[in-house]
Amino acid sequence: MKTIFDRLRANEEVAMNDPDYGLIGASVETTMRLNLKLNNAQDLDEARHYLSEITGTVVSEDTTVFTPFYTNFGRHIQLGSNVFINHACSFLDLGGIVIEDDVMIGPRVNITSENHPIATSTRNTLIPQKVTIKKGAWLGANVTVLPGVTIGEHAVIAAGAVVNKNVEPKSVYAGVPAKKIKEL
Repeated sequence: MKTIFDRLRANEEVAMNDPDYGLIGASVETTMRLNLKLNNAQDLDEARHYLSEITGTVVSEDTTVFTPFYTNFGRHIQLGSNVFINHACSFLDLGGIVIEDDVMIGPRVNITSENHPIATSTRNTLIPQKVTIKKGAWLGANVTVLPGVTIGEHAVIAAGAVVNKNVEPKSVYAGVPAKKIKEL
């Protein structure tokens, strides 16, 4: 039988009145405690240690995460090697966030893999959609990446952009919503 976390990772919608929904809250509380330790780390090694505990996988020693860093769950974040995450980033990962090798993420970047329906009658339903950041991509300061988006290899997202659709490889995107402005 699939757990609620398996269902979320499979991008199945889950209503907040689901009998297992309380398990999400309990897991979020565990992550909150670990996030507090992460954000009080004294050095990069200690930060990687706590991020490894949050994600449930070993974070590569060539990956850098500057604090503060925020996530609601953490277990659905997959980090490649040689990843750089700057200050004050927030990852909502119940739907899954995959960050491949050599990705650079600027300060105050928000990545969310979670959404809700617009209709008030179903708004209490969680819609998870995996976000994938492909190898060598660079997200500038204050970028927001919305659920279900894939950012192509070596793409660049300009500061302040809101990415609501897939991004082509080796391209620069900018604006709200983000649009392709040139190829690399």
